[in-house]
Amino acid sequence: MTVKVLIVDDSAFMRNALSNMISSDPDIKIVGTARDGLEAIEKVASLNPDIVTMDVEMPRMDGIAALKHIMETNPLPVIMVSSITVEGAKTTLDALELGAVDFIPKNLSELSINIVKIREILIDKIKQIARKGIVKKRVRPSTAPARQIEIPKCMPVRTTGERRVGVIAIGTSTGGPKALQEIIPKLPKDFPVPIVIAQHMPPNFTGPFAERLNQLSQITVKEAEEGEPLRNGVALIAPGRGHMRVKRPRGIETVVTISENKEEFIYRPSVDALMLSIAEFFPGRALGVILTGMGNDGCKGLIEVKRTGGRIFAQNEESCVVYGMPKAVVDAGITDKILYLEEMAGEIINSV
Repeated sequence: MTVKVLIVDDSAFMRNALSNMISSDPDIKIVGTARDGLEAIEKVASLNPDIVTMDVEMPRMDGIAALKHIMETNPLPVIMVSSITVEGAKTTLDALELGAVDFIPKNLSELSINIVKIREILIDKIKQIARKGIVKKRVRPSTAPARQIEIPKCMPVRTTGERRVGVIAIGTSTGGPKALQEIIPKLPKDFPVPIVIAQHMPPNFTGPFAERLNQLSQITVKEAEEGEPLRNGVALIAPGRGHMRVKRPRGIETVVTISENKEEFIYRPSVDALMLSIAEFFPGRALGVILTGMGNDGCKGLIEVKRTGGRIFAQNEESCVVYGMPKAVVDAGITDKILYLEEMAGEIINSV
């Protein structure tokens, strides 16, 4: 299958840079380019691409307006090309809520040191997203009522010594922001355990993302800080500038640490780094959740979570934007449950 790509950007330099990177793969064909949102809408209709890369700031019609029109009239996977700034992050989050599946940094062409690796990641991302297409919510038969998530007014009190989950650790990448918005806002205000999250994102994106998720949720969601203690009913999102781990340096209080060293991990923040620390400090009391994303980040750490007595939930292939990270965990044979995204919040609530 040849993947047909439409590149939308008002910069001729960026159009050429992206075209050169993407077209180096024989399975990808650049079917056209557009200089603004209006031209993009016309070419989506006439060229029928499998996937679109969409710049945000353009004359006549910007990328957000074009994306909204495309998702309403001719929905297909759209990857936003975003500036790595706080304002750029907020706009990108708007785009993801409107239906964009992922984003790539606007300064892609400037990263000459890692250009080969970036090209490989971009090509792989385009091919996997295009072939999956638009992920639709699970359709239930009209005769079968949708199962409602029952959120107890007061979470059950467990007796001393009863085995229970002590932490929820979530790892995700491509498609993760939308997936997390499907899960975290459904958790009750008095959720009885801490939550730690590693989402592959640039440094300036994780703060605004945490703020937006906090606005949508009953629990508290924030970007993690060095030395911050884990608290019940609080979700800490790993900052994009480093790897987040948990540790217990003083007595029984568990805190998060942030390492800005490159280390051996490909992605930052690393899901593996988080899960390995969870396995060490919460043996037998951890629930690891792996959601949509490329590659296999998280598999090594979750194998250790399972080895130390924890439980593993994985998002199923049908509801993933990219079935990479969950597939690696499923293939490793360590999952306790494989779930539709829409079922995940309810199962997490039931597990604690």
